[in-house]
Amino acid sequence: MQTQKKTVLITGSSRGIGKAMALAFGRIGYQVVLNASKSVLQLKETEALLRQENIPVLSFMGDVSDYETCQKLFHATENAFGDIDVLINNAGISHIGLFSDMSPAQWKRLLAVNLESALNCTHLAIPAMVRKKEGVILNISSIWGEVGASCEAVYSATKGGLNAFTKAMAKELGPSQIRVNAISCGVIDTEMNACFSEEERRALTEEIPLMRFGKPEDVAELALFLAEEKAAFLTGKILTLDGGML
Repeated sequence: MQTQKKTVLITGSSRGIGKAMALAFGRIGYQVVLNASKSVLQLKETEALLRQENIPVLSFMGDVSDYETCQKLFHATENAFGDIDVLINNAGISHIGLFSDMSPAQWKRLLAVNLESALNCTHLAIPAMVRKKEGVILNISSIWGEVGASCEAVYSATKGGLNAFTKAMAKELGPSQIRVNAISCGVIDTEMNACFSEEERRALTEEIPLMRFGKPEDVAELALFLAEEKAAFLTGKILTLDGGML
């Protein structure tokens, strides 16, 4: 257990991977800031779950692809808990379909949520981290950002951009002792992948050497490792968590 409370801000944390990370960090002593942009009910349910375990928690409803909303989020966090020690850029959406069938509005939304939200929050987190000469920024990416996926061209592009941003920021912030890494997720059993039929799920499972979808808790455990002192010399890396799929 930690002797001093640290604060983790996790965007897109009302469900799935974000929720699992919120519970994992809270259970080892972090103060947790939750965020969601759509479901107030799910956000409040996750907040209540943390409170049941006596985890200090703040929930904030707002779209982090908007910079002004992010400013309000950071202001609320600072008022409640002080500076952010760990920022996890997890907010994301997907779109499956041919690129030629997409509208500009659709791909701009993907770019905003999946990439610009990480830029917004990172930009706001940097000043306090630089002042203290410590901090961790973790971006939740995808294997499709590494190799590309047919019918997920723009999603792949946003995650590829997030990977490049991760590497660049690690170099930029390293002299201030701020570590920046990304987790490149394979097929994780979340609502985002609920669109697959049973036949499609079986076919996907056969492509994974470990013969199962990943669990949100698998991502949460790796996130904990990357945020803590055991990973103190690890930065600028895209860690693939895919059960051996790639």
